[in-house]
Amino acid sequence: MKYIKMLFLPITMPLKFIQEYFKSMIFLLIVFVIFIPTDEENLLQNNLQEIKLSGAIMDSTEIVKQIDKARKNKHIKGVLLNVDSPGGAVAPSIEIAYAIKRLKTTKPVVVYASGTIASGSYYASIWADKIIANPGSMVGSIGVIMEGANLSGLMQKLGIKSQSIQAGKYKKVGTPEREWTKSEVAELNKVIQGTYDMFTKDVADARKLNYLDRDKFANAHIFTAFQAKEVGLIDSLGVSYDAKKEVEKLSDVSKPIWNKESKLDKILKKLSASTAVLLYTYFPAMVLK
Repeated sequence: MKYIKMLFLPITMPLKFIQEYFKSMIFLLIVFVIFIPTDEENLLQNNLQEIKLSGAIMDSTEIVKQIDKARKNKHIKGVLLNVDSPGGAVAPSIEIAYAIKRLKTTKPVVVYASGTIASGSYYASIWADKIIANPGSMVGSIGVIMEGANLSGLMQKLGIKSQSIQAGKYKKVGTPEREWTKSEVAELNKVIQGTYDMFTKDVADARKLNYLDRDKFANAHIFTAFQAKEVGLIDSLGVSYDAKKEVEKLSDVSKPIWNKESKLDKILKKLSASTAVLLYTYFPAMVLK
């Protein structure tokens, strides 16, 4: 029996190995397929970077990290920010705007509005060297909004009563349990108006517009790309090809090599979907809209 086992050892050993490590082998094969370069260009260091800003802006961490990484990378000579976003929360939008402003001091930045560049996403883009918009894109909506639900009717039907203890006249400002008082509305409006003033002043400064004319380019007006160019919110109309050519021109690279989306990123995008959900509970969220 022992002799027979030894006789078939060259066959049984590989089979046993495959059986035990089959999953690991499949994993390594997938990794190999994903990361192996498919052409000579992929072996070269890209010198131009495209960064995408899409969807509602609720968190700026990842995109700011990409922008700062491009700024510090000596091989990157120019950046294209591809924007298709309806806007979002105030603070994250400003974080991106200031990251673009830092980037602009070291290398050219062009923003391409591929779909919607409005409110917070427009704020994020204002410090670019140039803003190019797809002729079919929507631009503007420079304004601020704060919303909250009045759940008093529903609470009454369900027999729910709230109770709280607070110090400070405006501590319960924005509560959903009742209609807001006139003084609370005035308090919230003070914050909204202050944010709107900051937004419009930054737009005027970045785009070299007259702040006193803000009712023309701001006031939550929604523009077509052509109309946005007329009021000075964008520099020109074009498509992705034109935007990339502009980056190449400003960067003055002899052989432009753009970054490509990795196969892993493509797989992850297909396997996952991100949804931004705004929850208005005790205190309503303030968004650029």
